[in-house]
Amino acid sequence: MPAAVGVIETLGFPAVLAAADAMVKAGAVTLVYYGLAESGRFIVTVRGRVAEVETAVAAGIKAGNQAYGGEVITHYVIPNPPENIETVLPIKYTQKVEQFRMF
Repeated sequence: MPAAVGVIETLGFPAVLAAADAMVKAGAVTLVYYGLAESGRFIVTVRGRVAEVETAVAAGIKAGNQAYGGEVITHYVIPNPPENIETVLPIKYTQKVEQFRMF
């Protein structure tokens, strides 16, 4: 069963940190990627079951917007991404994150 992907892009590091923290606490998801998108924008990506990812992204949006000086620029959830997407985007379960995989 393919795992859903949830992504949040924020303006500023405090917002992405708050969003990532809220996401992994709100749902049974695995944080698979975080990084700098461009010009002060950061991105965080989680994977898990669709309902868990949707719950996690909603909590991440709320936390990111509440962070001091933080702003959520955009967000999205992809319910069942095709396998070939994993070869192009950094959303794979790597060895580094495999130990934290929720299912």
